[in-house]
Amino acid sequence: MTDRILSALKKCGIEDFQITLTEEESAELFFIKKELDMQRSKKVRTANVSVYRVFEEDGERFRGVASVRVQDSRTPQELEKLFADAYYAAGFLKNKYYDLYAGAKEELVEVKSTLAGKTLSEMVQGFAQALFAEDVHEEVFLNSAEIFANCSTTHIINSCGVDVAYRKNSVWGEFVVQCVDGQDVETYQDFAYNDWSTDALREKVRNTMELTRARARAESAPAAGEYRIILTGSYVKELMRYYVSRAESSNIYQKYSSFSVGCDVQGEEVLKDRVNMTMKAVVPFSGEGIPMKDREMIKDGRLLMIHGGNRFAQYLGIEPTGDFGGFRVPAGQVSLAEMKAQPYLEIVNFSDFQMNDYTGHFGGEIRLAFFYDGEKVVPVTGGSVNGNIFEAQKTLVFSREMQVEKNFEGPKAVCMDKVSVAGK
Repeated sequence: MTDRILSALKKCGIEDFQITLTEEESAELFFIKKELDMQRSKKVRTANVSVYRVFEEDGERFRGVASVRVQDSRTPQELEKLFADAYYAAGFLKNKYYDLYAGAKEELVEVKSTLAGKTLSEMVQGFAQALFAEDVHEEVFLNSAEIFANCSTTHIINSCGVDVAYRKNSVWGEFVVQCVDGQDVETYQDFAYNDWSTDALREKVRNTMELTRARARAESAPAAGEYRIILTGSYVKELMRYYVSRAESSNIYQKYSSFSVGCDVQGEEVLKDRVNMTMKAVVPFSGEGIPMKDREMIKDGRLLMIHGGNRFAQYLGIEPTGDFGGFRVPAGQVSLAEMKAQPYLEIVNFSDFQMNDYTGHFGGEIRLAFFYDGEKVVPVTGGSVNGNIFEAQKTLVFSREMQVEKNFEGPKAVCMDKVSVAGK
């Protein structure tokens, strides 16, 4: 397939290109309650080909690009037409000129993982056992579930010498928990792991069942006002992704972000915890073939580096780091128990949590939260959170307890003061 693509590109006279070939093999299980409804496996090979065109207008150089997806069944003649059309289309995209990333040929890299050495069947069956290990109740149970085990090989080639490849295993899926005790309610949950994290999946199922049972008992919304709120689980990741986005080279170059190396990402009026963050290389090479490694990005609230791909790095005159797939935030000094010693509103499930990287606004409709008034804890539902990170980041407190998910390692909870809540 690679030879046919290279031959077609040469016949079209295309000198600048990148080819990304992907081979994916997967095993998949689909359940209705505890019954296996369907199982299937598949093996797919595809290629994404980007062709580049350099041209000038009024004395200024531009580099256009167009990408096409190629199936294995394409004939040489079809490939030539496909690439010729893409090259023509690239002439209409007037990106400021930049050089393609230049690299060298390297051996295939196996991504280190505790999934390595296991067959796809062993992976999917092992996670299925973990998923249903907690499904032991009558009033709250797994309504449905899907599990996917995947082994993928990615090969990246470009016209400037890049020729790298890596192989990676992963498991992901989703499940729905239903509770028929009280209100009949359901909770959707997804999961994704790069390691043999069956204990983490069991804990996620167990927690989701407890939350769904609480949701069935929740009847009223919290009173409108300002609250000391606690976010847990995946919402910690979504909130902290704000700093990842603001430190990305394309956002900085296009003036969507005012971050610069050495700046204080939280401002100067920080009353509680400082943000620390390390960008994690979840694969050995970026989508452009740039070698990846873990890099500390924020230390005690100060930005140490700008991250991103080749094009905008050249525009800014900095080193291209590649696009990171994950990040890590270290644990805080306060335990969850200490965090909950004062009145709080802990939101554990939104209908759709949103973090706007440009305006700083975050929030969403509350599906389930726990309100502690200093005497008792009650489940509540309804109303919505409407906060802004520019103010909230002054009072961030991270939990000592940690969580590990696909592409994220960080505190299990984050607390912030005086966040607006619309309620009854």
